[in-house]
Amino acid sequence: MLPTTLHLRSETKPLERRSPLSPATAIDLLQAGYIVNVEKSQGRIYSDDEFVAVGVNLVPEGSWVNAPSGNIILGLKELPEDDSPLRHAHIQFGHCYKKQEGSDRYLSRFARGNGLLYDIEFLTGADGRRVAAFGYYAGYAGAAIALLAWSHQLLHPGTLLGPIPLFASASALVQSVKTSVLEALPKNATQPPRIIVIGARGRCGTGAVDLCKSAGVPIDSILQWDMEETAAGGPFSEVSSSDIFINCVYLGATPIPPFTTLKSLSEPGRKLRVICDVSADPNNPNNPIPVYTKYSTFTKPTLPVAVDGDGPELTVISIDHLPSLVAREASDEFSASLLPSLMVLDRRKSEGVWTRAENIYREKVAELQDEKRSS
Repeated sequence: MLPTTLHLRSETKPLERRSPLSPATAIDLLQAGYIVNVEKSQGRIYSDDEFVAVGVNLVPEGSWVNAPSGNIILGLKELPEDDSPLRHAHIQFGHCYKKQEGSDRYLSRFARGNGLLYDIEFLTGADGRRVAAFGYYAGYAGAAIALLAWSHQLLHPGTLLGPIPLFASASALVQSVKTSVLEALPKNATQPPRIIVIGARGRCGTGAVDLCKSAGVPIDSILQWDMEETAAGGPFSEVSSSDIFINCVYLGATPIPPFTTLKSLSEPGRKLRVICDVSADPNNPNNPIPVYTKYSTFTKPTLPVAVDGDGPELTVISIDHLPSLVAREASDEFSASLLPSLMVLDRRKSEGVWTRAENIYREKVAELQDEKRSS
């Protein structure tokens, strides 16, 4: 039986620095008998030299397209938009199972090429929990940018926050945020921002709360909500009365009553200045923050929200790859979590984590084909 070949592709999304495979986890795969090909990449947080030093095969950027069809292509973000069929098995975040805009076109590429999508979001253990997620550092980075945006509004009213630098470490990020908040406090009567985190008890919410505390926000200024507090359904006045709202709720298939709306944000007395939607899925019909329709980016991190009323200016952060802000820590954690599943790729036709993911893919393709037949 031939050894399984894993091909780590270079990411094409601008400023995406994360990697689902680290040099440390590559060592374990090599020792287990896997062939590991790693594409050259100038943007990846791990240098090419770091991978070469552990013994992987360094291959040209973009070479996955012409790799043997039996190779398994590992990446993070979805592939560039085009109409070409996909003939490989891909491990990635596909963002095409929840009726997102363009999801039918993306999913059909795998179906037409007889390929296969192992969507990382749907790699689960027997207990139904995801085997690997960037949740903690997504919340961590989102809270950091939210505090930077809040500080910027107070210091430079009427102007949007400029490009966010990509930090070398989480500690460097914290220091930058802490400095910005301290500079802004005199403009807020020396009062720290009042922050509401919804989904605070999950991985993402824990990361958001940890960042806020590390940046010097007192714990009694952080309102931590989860399922119990939101069970009655919104909109919630506590969102409008906070300075910053950080949404850390995972968007599933079940609709969630909106946490806030343009109408509720237009009512008198709003204090809210910054929304950070860590879930960042503006085209999802189940998004509980239906006040924006576009993604923001690290180069343009905040988007204005047009609301009426007497409140301050309001911006939203909706960056869909927030953990790239602290890419090394995020990639180290994620790749270590993903490794046990990668180690059984050679048994993917029988191992539950892979058979479950394949079954979901085939169900989604069948739904897509049924919709086409009925249209």
